[in-house]
Amino acid sequence: MENERKPKDFQALKSLPIDFKYADSTGFHPIEHSEGGDPYNSEKVSDLYENGGYSKEDVLSSQGMETVSETDQNDEDSPYRTKMSKLAEVSSENDENSVSGSQLFLPSLDECRWSDKSVYGGKKKLRVWCQLRNGQWELGTVQSTSEEECTIIMNGKVVNVHPEYLLPANPDILVGVNDLMQLSYLNEPSVLHNLQYRYSQDMIYTKAGPVLVAINPFKAVPYYGNDYIEAYRRKKMDDPHVYAIADLAIREMMRDEVNQSIIISGESGAGKTETAKIAMQYLAALGGGSGIEYEILQTNPILEAFGNAKTLRNDNSSRFGKLIEIQFSVTGKISGANVQTFLLEKSRVVQCTEGERSYHIFYQLCAGAPPALRGKLRLKSANEYNYLKQSTCFEIDGVDDAKNFCTLMEALDIVHVSKEDQDNAFTMLAAVLWLGNISFQVIDNENHVEVVSDEALKNAADLIGCSVDNLVLALSTRKIQAGNDAIVQKLKLPQATDTRDALAKSIYASLFDWLVKQINKSLEVGKRRTGRSISILDIYGFESFHTNSFEQFCINYANERLQQHFNRHLFKLEQEEYIQDGIDWTKVDFEDNQHCLNLFEKKPLGLLSLLDEESTFPNGTDLTFANKLKQHLSSNACFKGERGKAFGVAHYAGEVLYNTSGFLEKNRDLLHSDSIQLLSSCRYKLPQVFAANMLNQSEKSSGQLWRSTGVDLQRQSVATKFKGQLFRLMQRLESTTPHFIRCIKPNNMQLPGIYEQGLVLQQLKCCGVLEVVRISRSGYPTRMTHQKFARRYGFLLLEDVASRDPLSVSVAILHQFNILPDMYQVGYTKLFFRTGQIGVLEDTRNRTLHGILGVQKCFRGHQVRGHFQELKKGVAVLQSFVRGERARREYEILIRRHRAAVVIQREVKRKVAKKHFTDYRDAAVVIQSVIRGWLVRRCSGNLSLLELTMKMNGLKDSGTELITMKAWELAELQRRVVRAEASLREKDEENELLHQKLHQYESRWSEYESKMKSMEEVWQNQMGSLQTTLASAKRSLEGDEGWNFGISPGQKKEEAAGSRHLEREMSAGLSVIERLAEEFEGRRRVFGDDADFLVEVKSGRAEAGLDPDIELRKLKRLFDAWKKDYNSRLRETKSVLHKLGNEEAQAEKARRRWWLRRSNSRVM
Repeated sequence: MENERKPKDFQALKSLPIDFKYADSTGFHPIEHSEGGDPYNSEKVSDLYENGGYSKEDVLSSQGMETVSETDQNDEDSPYRTKMSKLAEVSSENDENSVSGSQLFLPSLDECRWSDKSVYGGKKKLRVWCQLRNGQWELGTVQSTSEEECTIIMNGKVVNVHPEYLLPANPDILVGVNDLMQLSYLNEPSVLHNLQYRYSQDMIYTKAGPVLVAINPFKAVPYYGNDYIEAYRRKKMDDPHVYAIADLAIREMMRDEVNQSIIISGESGAGKTETAKIAMQYLAALGGGSGIEYEILQTNPILEAFGNAKTLRNDNSSRFGKLIEIQFSVTGKISGANVQTFLLEKSRVVQCTEGERSYHIFYQLCAGAPPALRGKLRLKSANEYNYLKQSTCFEIDGVDDAKNFCTLMEALDIVHVSKEDQDNAFTMLAAVLWLGNISFQVIDNENHVEVVSDEALKNAADLIGCSVDNLVLALSTRKIQAGNDAIVQKLKLPQATDTRDALAKSIYASLFDWLVKQINKSLEVGKRRTGRSISILDIYGFESFHTNSFEQFCINYANERLQQHFNRHLFKLEQEEYIQDGIDWTKVDFEDNQHCLNLFEKKPLGLLSLLDEESTFPNGTDLTFANKLKQHLSSNACFKGERGKAFGVAHYAGEVLYNTSGFLEKNRDLLHSDSIQLLSSCRYKLPQVFAANMLNQSEKSSGQLWRSTGVDLQRQSVATKFKGQLFRLMQRLESTTPHFIRCIKPNNMQLPGIYEQGLVLQQLKCCGVLEVVRISRSGYPTRMTHQKFARRYGFLLLEDVASRDPLSVSVAILHQFNILPDMYQVGYTKLFFRTGQIGVLEDTRNRTLHGILGVQKCFRGHQVRGHFQELKKGVAVLQSFVRGERARREYEILIRRHRAAVVIQREVKRKVAKKHFTDYRDAAVVIQSVIRGWLVRRCSGNLSLLELTMKMNGLKDSGTELITMKAWELAELQRRVVRAEASLREKDEENELLHQKLHQYESRWSEYESKMKSMEEVWQNQMGSLQTTLASAKRSLEGDEGWNFGISPGQKKEEAAGSRHLEREMSAGLSVIERLAEEFEGRRRVFGDDADFLVEVKSGRAEAGLDPDIELRKLKRLFDAWKKDYNSRLRETKSVLHKLGNEEAQAEKARRRWWLRRSNSRVM
């Protein structure tokens, strides 16, 4: 449809601002004034909220909506077992409470966008909706009606309204339904009332056909966790939820083998980021098991820290777009993921509005860095950095930056970012902060500057990894290539500031891209890729501030493109498919934003084309760009020129006024070659990587190799680059089955329990939710080809359909199951069903399949049981044979054992009897000997008794002996005999033990004797060798003395002087030898005595409180030490004696020569 600009008279139904008001003099008054005063001034409708907030009753009743009655909560007719309490009827005679028609704002018939807003013929006692002048809807009850007007009661006030300006209200039983398609009347107040009721009950999710509407509760709600995940996985719950959308996506991916996408959209602060995390949580729970799902979840705190910031509308606003593609294996398990980002807001690094914050990571680093890292990076508090103190907001209520930094460190470890890379990343962050503290000083009248040498300059240079001089040159000068010469130009203060900020923005943007690459390396799929994936798109929502700049321009353009994708799938493609397949369908009008997209993308006179064109001009300014837009686009219905640098664009979500200040600079995003060379010359790794990536991007965008010409390196504008990313994103989304989640922000104060109707209505209209519900309710959301339908449900037919075509089979299935003709339509290639109809067939199919499986189960069970019984019988027969054979063998073995036992018992019993007999006989002999001895000892002093005994012995010899003894004496004797035997055995045992100990001592003694003999032999040998040495020394000395016997007295006199010294030395040598001999004898006696004493101690002949073995080892060590010392001294003595012998031999030779000369002289 043609999207012409509509007049602004009554735009409340399209994009009515919250604070929009109409003056009485110009307002539309279709309602007749009733008699009585005007209570509007005394009781303002806009003051429905108390103290800026809501109570539970105010949320419902102050805007014409009822609270839940306690007596109606158990109503059986309501799907939520609750029922709205009806309004008390107020008498129409109370004219003084009438409301003037000037206080109502009612739409005209030309502006009704919904079919449920058609003329409503009010009937008495029916409930209707009216809209007040401030945009709020009021629920009233019709008291009387006529052709011209209806009298209704709203909050006890009587109002006269024309019937055509009333909107019907749904019955109480439909209040709070979880799907807007179930509403009888689909109009704005009914939808708002339904959503508000659910929101007041903390039911934040509502279905709108295929779209899930999620209202941000601004508080924790108990609808998440493992219990809810398990409930949705097992289909125990079917209430609207993000889990239900994620479950549908993964099931359709596995069933249809088609990639899925979950597109989450909404305003800033609507809860898109949290919704995306909830969806990822469910997918990780269902597809987990390998551990990579935990890594995927841990990417959220990393990307939020580096890419999210606090804005005026949201404490955790995503300042970049994010698409997470989760890859699945054939079995439905997560095998990897890939993260793609779009348009990071780099300007927030160097610019921060009052009340906002820069990126979270800066504040987390300053608050939570450990002391070692803080000292390394020279960190200070956040309020000491110029980039951060542009706003006085350094903390967020309820947010602990230090704790979040610890969470970030853990997440980096989990995604396998090494400690070295983490330290390098934090170093770059600190360098960005210190760059912001670098200041400049004007040095001449032309505003040229030089860098102030202070702490900030030194710290920034150290952290980047360059010298201070190079950093100063890069920030205060610029090289320009003029032919073959390079001209160095000093920068002015604005240029130097822009150069510094451009370097800081480039470092941070490069760090963000590098971090995303590190995450993707950790999550990469590799060879496990199967082509099945679910993409979750979390991108910035539509933004409209008091001052909108280049960032809002790109963000709103992206939302226009996403809205087009939404329209294409839910409106265009839906209706085009109906028409192409030839079904009976009435086309539904919807607001198409193609004209707005053409305004952005049309060449050569589109917003983006004109922006790039103006950016290429060196003398282009923001004002010339604004004038060019007004010159070429003033005829476009979606464009509106404003004064100065401003222009307006009529977006699908409403008109936005942009200010072109900074558009060209941000679109160029220039970074001079001097800054690139500075980064490439750094000694650290990351700046070099950043510089290489910048050069590669420049080469790709320019199509030629980069040369150092002194010009800026950004060949491709930011807008063109973003447009290319957006087109690739759309191509990827077009190849998937989309699932839409529309996030709604209930209020701008970010407080729980507050529901602003105007704000919610504006977002619903911007998202096109109501159009989706209408199309889904009036259309056929479920469709299936004839072949697939016949193949899937053909087995349900009662007759054979093997030879029939798929269309006939499909029609036969529909007739067999009595599906009403209104519930489906047969197209050329597909069957189209209304909502819920395919579910009936699926239930029947599942029941039939379960029945078939039951029959198969019973039959297979019967087969298995029969086979089991046969096997059981065969096993029993085999067991009987085996057990019989085993029993017979065991019986034979028992027989042999019995016979052997009998023989053994016989021999044992014989031996036992023989032993008993022997014992008795020996005992008798002992008793007899004892008795006889006793008798002898008793009778030894009595001769008569001895004679008597001899006589008795004689009688015994004769065979007539008779000995009579008393019984007690015999018992006493036996006891004595037993004790004697026992004591004898004990003595024998003691003797045996003593013999054993004696043998042990003898063996030890023999060993010690042998050892001592061997040691004594060694000592004797050593002593003998020493004695031999001494004897030889003595002999040598005696021989020397005998040499002087043949010398004459005269000769002795001549030699006396020469030999005195030799005699003294010889006497000294003899004394040394004597001392050595005495020492040897003394030591020999000492060692001998000690050794003999230890031998006596060891053998037990001497007692001493010491261990002979240890003392013997000590004695041996002492002897070895003395021996070594003694041998050394003996060798020294030998050497001295040998020297003396040599001197004596020389003297002898001299004497012989003297005697020879003398004898020769005599002869002559």
